[in-house]
Amino acid sequence: MLPKRLKIYYNNSTTDNKFDCYQLKEVLFMQRSAGLLMPITSLPSPYGVGTMGQEARNFVNFLQTSKQKYWQILPVCPTGYGDSPYQSYSTFAGNPYWIDLDDLSNSGLLKPDDYQHIHWFDDETKVNYGILYNERIKVLRIACDNLRHHSLQADFQNFVQKEQKWLNNYALFMALKQKFNGRPWQSWDEYYRYYSEDKVSNWMNELGQEVYYWQAIQYLFFRQWYALRQYAEERGIRFIGDLPIYVAADSVDVWSNVGQFLLDGNLNPTEVAGCPPDGFSPDGQLWGNPLYNWEKMAADNFSWWMERLAHQFQIYQVLRLDHFRGFDAFYAVPFGESTARNGRWCEGPGLKFFQRIKECFPQNEMIAENLGFVTESMEKLLADSGLPGMYVLEFAFFNRNENADYLPHNYIKNSCVYIGTHDNNTVYGWMQEVPQDVVQYAREYLHIDDNEGYNWGMMRAAWATVSNLAVVQVQDLLGLGSEGRINLPATMGNNWVWRMRRGALTDDIAKRVAYFMDLYKR
Repeated sequence: MLPKRLKIYYNNSTTDNKFDCYQLKEVLFMQRSAGLLMPITSLPSPYGVGTMGQEARNFVNFLQTSKQKYWQILPVCPTGYGDSPYQSYSTFAGNPYWIDLDDLSNSGLLKPDDYQHIHWFDDETKVNYGILYNERIKVLRIACDNLRHHSLQADFQNFVQKEQKWLNNYALFMALKQKFNGRPWQSWDEYYRYYSEDKVSNWMNELGQEVYYWQAIQYLFFRQWYALRQYAEERGIRFIGDLPIYVAADSVDVWSNVGQFLLDGNLNPTEVAGCPPDGFSPDGQLWGNPLYNWEKMAADNFSWWMERLAHQFQIYQVLRLDHFRGFDAFYAVPFGESTARNGRWCEGPGLKFFQRIKECFPQNEMIAENLGFVTESMEKLLADSGLPGMYVLEFAFFNRNENADYLPHNYIKNSCVYIGTHDNNTVYGWMQEVPQDVVQYAREYLHIDDNEGYNWGMMRAAWATVSNLAVVQVQDLLGLGSEGRINLPATMGNNWVWRMRRGALTDDIAKRVAYFMDLYKR
C-alpha cells in the first residue's frame, strides 16, 4: 500500500534508495488479474481434509472457467501447535495431511481397503485434526512401505539426494520427536537437544527406519504437489504462497540453526515475537516465536533466509511475505511473559534485506503483507523495495475520512486488493460484527445492496479497482457468514477447520465471476 503522502518517497527517491522500483514494477503483475484465496485444507474430500487430488484439480478447472489467474494457497508446511500453518515444525516441509490417498491408490502405493474404512470426519464442513493426527500417518506409512519395492524407488532416491540439505534434518527431527513422545525439542535429553553436524550420522544410523518414513512422506507430498502445479500451469493458473516471517520455537529450523536466533545458553529465547496492545487486543498478541539474530544474519548476507526463499520460489510462482512491518521494526517481548504488554520495538534488517533478495532472485515475484499498525518508516521501506503492498476493503469504512488509505480511490496499480484475508471475516460475517454505521458507509461508498448481494457488491468493487491483482476468498463467492471464517487471530480451538461442501462452486458462479473479469479487464 502506498498512500498519497508516501508517493513523494516513491517519485523522489534516488535510484539506489528506491531500489529500482520502476524496473520491479515491470516484472510484478504486468497485467490486471484476479485470483481466489482457498487453502488446500478447505477443499472437499471423503478423507477428512482437502488434498492435492481430484478436488484440487477440479478447483483449478473452476479457476480457469471463471477466468482467474492465481490460486492463493497459504503456507504448505505441516501444521503444528493450534493446527496453524504459521506454527510449523518445518518451513521447508510439506503438509502430510494433503497427500491424496486415492492418487496413491491409483499409483499402486495403497489399496482402497487401507484407508476407505476409516471414519475420517464427523462434519464434512470441518476438519477433525484429532482423527487426522491419529490415522493419517498410519496410512501413509503403508504407502511408504510399498514404496520400497515400487518402480518409484529410484525417483525417491533422487529426491532424497536433491533435497538432503533440509530433508535429512527434518526427518531426524520428526523421528526424534517420536522418540521423545512428541515433546518439544527443548525438553529432549541433552545429547539430542544440542544439534551438531558431527552427531547427524550417528542419529541417522540409530533412527534410520523412522527417518526413512519421514523422507518418504515428503517425497509423496512433493510428487503430488508438482503434479498439481503443472496441471495448474497448463491451464494458466499460478500459485501464490505465503511465507510466515517467523518460525515456530518447536521446529527443526530453530533446533538445527540455533545461531540464527536470539537464544540463551539453555537454548531458550531471550525474547519472543508478538504485537503490542491495541483496540482489538488490550493485552496484545503473544506469538511466542523466537526472534532472529538479524545482526548475525546480515553479517553472512542473510544466507539462511536466501536458502529459505530459494525453496519457496521452487514451490510457488508468487510469494506473499508475511508481516512486512517486522522487516522494518519488530516487537520483542521478554521470554516468560504471559501477555505482550511489556514488549519493546527493535530495528529490523531494513532495505539491505530486500537488496539481497533482489540480488539473489531478481525476477521472482513477491507481495508485501503491509497490514497492521502502519508507520511512515514501514511505508518508506515498502516504497523503496518496490514490492506491491496490500489493501483490505473491510478496513476502509471505520471512519468517513476521505483520505483513509484503504478506500479504493486512494489505491495505486502496484498493489493487491483483498476484501478480507484468511485472518478476516467473510463479507456477511463482517457485516454482522462491525457497527452499523460502518456497514452504512460501505453501502453508500460502494453502492451495494441486498438485490445484488453484499458479497457480490464488495467483490465487484475489488475487481473494479486499479490494483493490478484482486484476490477474494472462496467463502465470499459462496455467500457464507462467520461459519466460513478460516482464522480468528489470538484465539484457539476453532481455526483452520472450515471446509467447502462438494459441488458448492457451480458453473453459474464461474460464469458470473468470468463476466466481471471481462467487464473489468482482469
